[in-house]
Amino acid sequence: MTDFDERFAERTVREVKEDFLRRQSERRFLEKSWELNMNFLAGNQYCALNAAGEIEEEEPRFYWQYRRVFNHIAPAIDTRCAKLSRVRPSLTVRAASDEEGDLRTAKLSTAIIRSVSRESALDDVMMRATMWSETCGSSFYKVLWDVRGGNFLGYSEGEPIFEGCVRIVAVPPFEIYPDSLCAESVEECGSILHAKAVSAEEIEARYGVKLKGRDISEFSLAPYSQYAHFAGGQTARTESVKRGAELVIERYEKPSEELPDGRLTIVAGDRLVYMGALPYLNGAGGARSYPFIRQCAIELSGCFFGGSIVDRMIPVQRAFNAVKNRKHEFLNRLTMGVLAVEDGSLDTDELLEEGLSPGKVLVYRQGAEPPKMLGADTLPAEFEKEEASLLNEFILVSGVSEISSTSLNRTNVTSATGLQLLIDQDDTRLAVTTESIRRAVKEIGKHILRLTRQFATSERVLRMTGEGKRVELYYFSGSDISSDDVIFEVENESAVSPAQRRSLIYELYNMGLLADENGKVSDEMRQKILDALGFGGLENARGLTSLHTNKAAEENRRLLKEEVAADSYDDDGAHIAEHTRFLLSDEFKSKDQKAKERFERHLRAHRDRSK
Repeated sequence: MTDFDERFAERTVREVKEDFLRRQSERRFLEKSWELNMNFLAGNQYCALNAAGEIEEEEPRFYWQYRRVFNHIAPAIDTRCAKLSRVRPSLTVRAASDEEGDLRTAKLSTAIIRSVSRESALDDVMMRATMWSETCGSSFYKVLWDVRGGNFLGYSEGEPIFEGCVRIVAVPPFEIYPDSLCAESVEECGSILHAKAVSAEEIEARYGVKLKGRDISEFSLAPYSQYAHFAGGQTARTESVKRGAELVIERYEKPSEELPDGRLTIVAGDRLVYMGALPYLNGAGGARSYPFIRQCAIELSGCFFGGSIVDRMIPVQRAFNAVKNRKHEFLNRLTMGVLAVEDGSLDTDELLEEGLSPGKVLVYRQGAEPPKMLGADTLPAEFEKEEASLLNEFILVSGVSEISSTSLNRTNVTSATGLQLLIDQDDTRLAVTTESIRRAVKEIGKHILRLTRQFATSERVLRMTGEGKRVELYYFSGSDISSDDVIFEVENESAVSPAQRRSLIYELYNMGLLADENGKVSDEMRQKILDALGFGGLENARGLTSLHTNKAAEENRRLLKEEVAADSYDDDGAHIAEHTRFLLSDEFKSKDQKAKERFERHLRAHRDRSK
């Protein structure tokens, strides 16, 4: 490396680190509010932000004051996360036209999305991201191409070679630094920093740079010794320390006239390890864009980071803790009493140490006033009123009613329809959050297809379920993916619970809407009903029907190329239905006349035998 290159690298590293420190300083109070939320969620609820913007422990005013925690934030967040875990939309790619090639591409793209989602454990990633967004208000998905993923291909110059795969990770808001806190989306940002504490071993394996490593706070991303000294007496129950790590800063710059392909700069410690164009063609129309997707619990206008329910619940939680503790102190006074003792009449040190045990003999000075208990009053009704009022306020602020959280119904509603309306109201309160999750999942599907189209240059094998639930192998490459028009199979799966869906199927069945013109439910419809009810595994107990259907599906592929005779043991009805469905499908539209004649002869053989 020349002196010019070294000076350029040093200047770039200094510029990136100064940019990071500036953005970190701009949102310092925001980060501390996230840490405060995490403390309250974990049960450390006697802490607050001081005038310097640091979290510090609140000291009791009197040594005898109760400081117990009655955490209602954690169960509310648990209930919200449980309800949001139902939001797992199934993605489908819409074909550009009715042509067979477009239909096949759409089917292949849908299978790729579902395969990548399964291999990347997207459900688990969404669960972690949802927990972050519920706690801090925002979370992010990073969709990237892992060159060390996928199937092992061999060795090149002693290094293992893999075919690569798409990887999806959940990123907490502590690691994302936009150039403007007022941007309302990722696309509006001119640049985004992704800063993270990474172990020195991983840095060496990834970038080939050997660093010493140090202890770094994973939230503040500062050296832990410096963080602890700066924090002073603050509580750090939610603070996590990465041992033997270094700070890795990735700066993504949006494409512009000056930088048509954008720019990615990566700094590890004090070393510049990468600088070049944005690596991914993951934007609309094949443009280069950010690999990040934002998810918010509550969208805030004019803010990059969203709001959290925990922010709104903290004042109510403080008031509830105060009321419960003062109530318990009052009850202690009622049960233990307050003893009035004349000065010098008895040994007060002994009394303070041993208290008033049952049967205790108090010896006081002759001529002095005997000790006596001060009159105790009854528990004021205001305690009960305020406690009930705060519990109702928890429901109002969190959007989670007692029916959802504790299965208790304190209302006068007893009818099934009325109770269902109350549950639907809870779902309505979560509509903003669920819509943000659905938008994020749709963007993830688009990123998966675009990255696969960019990097899957060689031919790959994909296992997918085809007709008759048979496993089929498809060979494809990135050039086969020509559509990324991702849509949802179900418009809003969170609006209908599994129990409601099953109840609807039962009603349709009882009304006869699932039967044929003869009033009978066909084997095919019976199989679909069982699948919808979650008992698809019972299809193995239905005898030979599924085997005949699978055999007919296999004959469909053979009849496209050659003659196939009808076997004597075939179920003619099942074969006729399967062959006819294939002839009427879009997949058969462009086949030649000879293939059609072979199907007609095959069907005629089945019909002649069934007479």
